[in-house]
Amino acid sequence: MIKALPRLLDIALPIALYYLLHGIGFSTYHALLLSAVPSVLTTGFQLLRNRKLNELAGFMAAMTLLSALVAVVSGDERFLLAKEGFLTAVTGIWMLATTRGRRPVVYHFARFLLDGRIGGGEPWESLWERSASFRRVWRTANVIWGTATLLDAGVRFAIAYTLPVNLVPALNGAQYVALFVFLQVVTNIYYFRAGLFDPRSRLYAKPEPVPATPRP
Repeated sequence: MIKALPRLLDIALPIALYYLLHGIGFSTYHALLLSAVPSVLTTGFQLLRNRKLNELAGFMAAMTLLSALVAVVSGDERFLLAKEGFLTAVTGIWMLATTRGRRPVVYHFARFLLDGRIGGGEPWESLWERSASFRRVWRTANVIWGTATLLDAGVRFAIAYTLPVNLVPALNGAQYVALFVFLQVVTNIYYFRAGLFDPRSRLYAKPEPVPATPRP
């Protein structure tokens, strides 16, 4: 939960700032523009502290700056609202693109939380190398997350361009929560059915040793 706090702040702070600025008299357009500042500052702080920037954080900062630039030129507040849809669309495509790669994105996220806690304590790298069933679980989970995130992006675009402007930031934040809860439920049901949480599951079965051939 503590590790997730920065991500929650990344979602909640821009929303709170938008409604604060709008409430004290800023126009919708300027409130949206200024509410993007915390995301840029957070990314800059990460870069200064760690001397490096992960790919997703870099993309999010670039998208925030680009959407702000386009909005400044065009004066289009709807484009600013649709930024969240662009972010989740590219995230979904990125996830799906890693499905057949060396390691899918979902594998890395789950390993951070579960390595050593499932599978009888066998290291995940060992499981990944020897078990096709284990690899299939994470590739399937990756497809679930990537597909759901792409569908989420479509909903965000529809919301951004059809609903009242002042309602969209709050709905965007609530949608992140709903997406996360939905994916947690769906993937954990899948993990349970696949035997991921059962140390006696055939998912973790080791191959029988090949008997030595007797010498003539």
